[in-house]
Amino acid sequence: MEQSPVPVPVQGGTDVDRLLVVHCPELLLEDEGGAMLRTFAEVIAAVETYCPWVTAVRPGICSLPSRGPARYFGGEGALVELVQAAACGVSPSEVGVADGLFAAVLAARRGLIVPAGGTPGFLAPLPVSILGQRDLAGLLARLGIRTLGEFAALSDADVIGRFGADGTHAHRVASGRSGEQADLRQPRTARLLAGEPAEDLPVVAEPGFWGGVSDADARAARCLSAAQDLLGPDGVVTVRLQGGRGPVERARFVTWTTGGQPQGNASSAGAGAPWPGQIPAPAPAVVHPDPVRADLADGRGEPVRVSSRGLLTAAPDRLSVEGGPWEPLSGWAGPWPADERWWSRSRRRGARLQAVTPRCAHLLVAERGHWWVEATYG
Repeated sequence: MEQSPVPVPVQGGTDVDRLLVVHCPELLLEDEGGAMLRTFAEVIAAVETYCPWVTAVRPGICSLPSRGPARYFGGEGALVELVQAAACGVSPSEVGVADGLFAAVLAARRGLIVPAGGTPGFLAPLPVSILGQRDLAGLLARLGIRTLGEFAALSDADVIGRFGADGTHAHRVASGRSGEQADLRQPRTARLLAGEPAEDLPVVAEPGFWGGVSDADARAARCLSAAQDLLGPDGVVTVRLQGGRGPVERARFVTWTTGGQPQGNASSAGAGAPWPGQIPAPAPAVVHPDPVRADLADGRGEPVRVSSRGLLTAAPDRLSVEGGPWEPLSGWAGPWPADERWWSRSRRRGARLQAVTPRCAHLLVAERGHWWVEATYG
């Protein structure tokens, strides 16, 4: 097993783990019958003989933390030999070790053990195209920056100002301060068919395939984290679904955290519980912050009401919104009455109805003797 030279250290902290990666070149693509995936599962089972914490990164690639097993088996070199022998007993495999998943995958493809702290020097001569970001690589090339080492030499302030959040994360990967590059490119097979060099195609995690967060989730999390750094811990909120009858009741804003989980009790428990009077799917496209006054009439022009038994007094025929012109209804559904908190002084009683006009569809709610447009479908 070859070892790469020890590099000069980089400035700033790192968030990388020491990883051993097993790369199976013949198992990188899925086949229709699933034989390759079954073979890859056998590779993982063989590797688990030496470490129970094996992670399937994507078809044909798995990783495991190297520090503990290496101490037990007499060093990283000995561990690599044992793991490679076990994996090759199932399918031809390449094994490598480095700091961080991105570098460890590249080290495995080259059969290298990159010394601890040596990832920046290992990555430095590689082309920026290996990050898998076509637009970023093209822009860097126009600026005369062609290697990861040249990209890593840029200051953080220059990178964030010129390349944004994704470029900043790629810069941390290039400098060895972050261990995993988000997969922002087309699928590997599509790029190979397009004629791009295989050597320029880094294989990184595709967590959405094996469960967990997707790459889109990871990119969104980085953007939210950057916004939170600027606005403060309570400045970024996300929406969580909860139980309720109307669209306004079912959406709840909760503070987002860097762990990806909302703060406080933001559980979606109860969202699927029985809610008598809940409107059926699909959900409206627009929910009005303040309900809009509306009038509903029958074929004779008489107002349509909801009786005490939750029934319409007549079949709806036309609708007027905010005192505008009357529009004929091409369809309607409902009503769905709801009697909430009937035991308290804050009792709320009403009914919802879907009304379709030639232009759009509305969700109406009848409360306090009047009709209101609560939401619009489009």
